[in-house]
Parts: sequence; structure tokens; C-alpha cells
Amino acid sequence: MTDEHGGTDRPPVSRRGLIAGIAGGFAAGAVTGAGGAAAFAATAAPGTGPTDDTETVDLTRSHPFYGQAHQAGIQTEQQRYTVYMTFDLTSPLASDLQVLLARWSGAIAQMMQGLPIGTVQPDGTGAVALDTGEAYELSPASLTVTVGLGPGVFGDRFGLAAKRPKHLADLPELPSDQLQDATTGGDLSLQACADDPQVAYHAIRDLTRMAQGVAATRWTVLGFGRASAGKGQKTPRNLMGFKDGTRNIKEESDFDRFVWVDDDQSWTRGGSYQIVRKIQMNIETWDADPVGDQQDVFGRTKAVGAPLTGRGEFDAPDFAKRTADRTVIPQTSHVALAAHENNGGVKILRRGYNYTDGLNRYGLLDAGLLFLSYQNDPQHFITLQTRLGSVDRLNEYIQHIGSAIYFTPRSPKRGRYLGQELFE
Repeated sequence: MTDEHGGTDRPPVSRRGLIAGIAGGFAAGAVTGAGGAAAFAATAAPGTGPTDDTETVDLTRSHPFYGQAHQAGIQTEQQRYTVYMTFDLTSPLASDLQVLLARWSGAIAQMMQGLPIGTVQPDGTGAVALDTGEAYELSPASLTVTVGLGPGVFGDRFGLAAKRPKHLADLPELPSDQLQDATTGGDLSLQACADDPQVAYHAIRDLTRMAQGVAATRWTVLGFGRASAGKGQKTPRNLMGFKDGTRNIKEESDFDRFVWVDDDQSWTRGGSYQIVRKIQMNIETWDADPVGDQQDVFGRTKAVGAPLTGRGEFDAPDFAKRTADRTVIPQTSHVALAAHENNGGVKILRRGYNYTDGLNRYGLLDAGLLFLSYQNDPQHFITLQTRLGSVDRLNEYIQHIGSAIYFTPRSPKRGRYLGQELFE
């Protein structure tokens, strides 16, 4: 990050140039079926696919923390890396939570502008540095840090039950859940996103230090290679090789309708409900599946990302179109089950990332999707996931092993801090 005097002269770089420079960031390491195999073969010739070198990464870019209608890191153009961490509150004092939120707010505001949160090299050699220093003189890299408050914040222990957001409650057990205690739940969440993985890591590291004595870390995921598209962004691919987020929320009208809270509690207006799911993928099993069947599972072509009833990625799916014995887009495909047309118009904002935890105990790749969504009513997610978890063919290749829900309050005005209204 920059020093106290401002930005750097580092020019924008291409995505390919950036990835080459930070390789090793977070990553550890016959066609059958009716789903448009011919379309895939016709578009998969080497060297003919589109590139995204036109998407540049400006490492000097920064986002404001104070005075916005919503917290940064939700509608913000999605960055390329994330460190996501959850915490359990260990102090029984509401005043400790209040001080922590105030300290976090001040530190996040500094780091989002590329500034250290205190001295990196104190005058005395025996003194402990306030800032850990690994991002010192690095640019902001579009850093955002989004803070979430879990259901446990609003119980009796802090006297905040009356301030509980209207829909904030633990998620019910959902079909296909295989949740692990080690990656489920938490009282607080931090979602740090940046175009430089070291900048995101630094933010979480220093905020975690601030939480000592008040909150203890519960679980974390290091994400790379965004797995959702925002407005103006090309659609990325998940670790199964398919485009992810083609029909994501992008227009302001949809954010107002489906993402931002506008209810009778004034302090919750402009906030949103954050749902996080850690989804493990059976990569080796998926890789052995014929491409035609993979396309039936998703309901889209692999190379172009077109619905099986279309030619282009953004063609509207025709869920009624049939062959002699079945619909062209299988009714158990992921796109058919998740489409807003088939769910009473419900939409959610996806903001996911790929992740890898190296190898599992069987020597297989331990990787998948850090699914993050934002919605103004968690029931929207529950509705979608109930359908997907019941009959989605993708369930043959994935397990939902982690889960949590949080409320993300709006951005504070300058001179105030996140969630200050809770204590007034």
C-alpha cells in the first residue's frame, strides 16, 4: 500500500500480466449426451476462443468507505481475490463489540485508501508495530472490506434483541447439506476483496489482530478467480470449466428490488443479508464425465456458455423447447432450476470465488466454490437452494460443507462507524 502521502505511479496492467506477476497467490496448487456437444466441438478449436486481455486491472484504484448508500464489496465491481473470515465473539460485553466495530471501521477506511493503519516501523526496536507491514507501499488494488453481523449478535447477551434485522435467523437445514461444524456459523464476518491477494490478506490479518480478546477466528476461505460477473465484466469460469454468473444481478433496478433492505427499522435500510456457502467439488469425478453430459448438467455449452437452446451466452433460455422425448434444456439442469423464470421471478446477487485447500486425505484435489450471495430476504436463497438441493444433477459432483448468514449494515457517515445505531 502507499505511504501516508498518497498513491503510486504504478500503471494499469492486463489481467494476464497481473496473474503472471502473482502466480501462486492463493491457488495451492468421447462426447455423449444430448446437450449440444456439436456446438461445443465447433467452437473449441485451439486459439479461436476469446481472450480477456482488454480487461485491465488498475492497482492504484481505491473505493471510499464512508458516506456511501451501502457497504463497499457488494455492488462494487468484483475483484479477483478474496479472504473471507468468520469470528465467534468471546467477550460478553456489548461495549467490547462496540469498540471493535469502531476500530474496524477506522482501520478499514485507512486500508481501502492504501494507507497503513499505524506505524510499520516504530522508533523503539522493542516496540510492536501497529501495522504488520506486508502491504506497505503496495497500491490499494480496489480493496473493499465488508463486515457482517450474525444472528448471535442479536441475542440476549448484548441486549440487542430488539435491533435484530427482520429476517436474520440461522438458515434451516437444506436438501443436500453436508455441513461441517468447522466451516459453519459465526457471529461476525469479514469479506476482504482486492485485485492483489497480498492486499486482501493484509486487511484480514490486521483486523484479526484488533479482534483479540473480543472475538476468536472461526473459519476462513482464501478465494481466487472470481466466479461471478458484475456489470461490465466478462463472465468468469468456475473450477468445473463453465461460465458462472451469466444471469447475475447487474442493473440498479434489480439491486433495489432484490438486494437492498428497505424495511421499518431505520438502521437496517441500505443493508443486505449475506449468505455464504462453502461448496466442495468432486473435481476428478467431474473431469471424467463426458462433455456432452456436463453440458446437460449445467444446461449450457461449455465453451461459449450459451443455453442449450441458443447460440450466444446471453440468449434467453427456452425451457419449453423439446426434442422428440425431452426438453432440450433438461429440467434437472442447474440453469433450469435456478432461473428466475422458474422461481416466481426471484433473483439473488452472486459474488462467489473459486477456492482450493490443496489435497484432501485421499490425495485428491480439495477445491470448490466459495458461494457468496446478497439478498434483501434470505427466503429468496432458501427457495432457490431447496429446489437445487433436491433434484439438481450438479449434486452428483458437489457437497455444501460450510454455511452461514450475516446482516451487512449500510456504510457509515464520516465520523461514525458501522452499526453505531445499535448502541444508541
